[in-house]
Amino acid sequence: GKMTSNRQWIYASRPDGEVTESNYKLATVDVPKPKEGEVLIKGLYWSVDPYHRIQQSSLNTWEKPHPLNEVQGAGMIGEVIESQANSFSKGDIVSVYGGWQEYVVKPASDVKSLKAIADASVPISYGLGILGMPGRTAYFGLFDVGKPKEGETVVVSGAAGAVGSIVIQLAKIKGCHVVGIAGDDQKLEWVKSLGADVTINYKNHDNQESMRQALQQACPKGIDVYFDNVGGHITDAVFDLINLRARIIICGQISQYNHGLDTPQLGPRFLHKILYTRAIIQGILARDYVDRIDEMLKVMIPWVKEGKLKYHETVFDGFENIPKALNGIFHGKNQGKMIVKAST
Repeated sequence: GKMTSNRQWIYASRPDGEVTESNYKLATVDVPKPKEGEVLIKGLYWSVDPYHRIQQSSLNTWEKPHPLNEVQGAGMIGEVIESQANSFSKGDIVSVYGGWQEYVVKPASDVKSLKAIADASVPISYGLGILGMPGRTAYFGLFDVGKPKEGETVVVSGAAGAVGSIVIQLAKIKGCHVVGIAGDDQKLEWVKSLGADVTINYKNHDNQESMRQALQQACPKGIDVYFDNVGGHITDAVFDLINLRARIIICGQISQYNHGLDTPQLGPRFLHKILYTRAIIQGILARDYVDRIDEMLKVMIPWVKEGKLKYHETVFDGFENIPKALNGIFHGKNQGKMIVKAST
């Protein structure tokens, strides 16, 4: 039928601990009209990401907290339905920070063409994953900040997540000894199939000391690069084993998101270890590399097509299930990237 209404997920209340469906409400509004220089996009896929919970902290993070009673911000892949801009035509497949809504109008300058991905006959949903924000984070975080050299030891926490599962493979391509940490044996089998030399189930090591012993066994030559998505006692243990001039990349701290952002847990002091090793700790955000996305796609699209990079996404079906999918990330329901697909 004719499109008249636009469903939206509104961020309605700040989560106390876990983010659930009760923090959102479903609204229905009219489909917006594009003005000169704008495009109207119909959503095909929406992103749910751990950082959504960071934006719900009561404190400032890399930006102010996500405003209440507005559409939840998020990445979207969609199709141009109507264009009032020269750079796009009806039917173009694009990526846009359009939020959790079925239709969005944006200025053409905020819209990125996914032509390179569509032309490569790679699934367009990859534009939210391995060829999108998580891919960019993994690629530039590991290569620009981590600078791994052949034969070095790279440890990845959150190894079965959207970013971690890509980092594992990139580190193997560079010829490193790669250790992946995740919380479920089936996921660790998958992480091994991506090339990890050793895997560790953190659920068998619920304190720093036990984790340190597992890491020591997995990393006989110490740790040169640590790509952290998790934080907590896993990361505390890593600091005991870092080598001279190690590079520590802080990409996420998901173990802390539900309860530890507003009043952080206290961890052991470790800065003396940074002094002894002259290691570097660097935080990274995908947005720091937005202007370099084509540089990444040039390398990564061929790797994906050749099967050199494997990719797995967990897909929830139906716009109405978006908040459920977000909650699922905090229960490890995703293998690789979690996305939601519009019901056809």
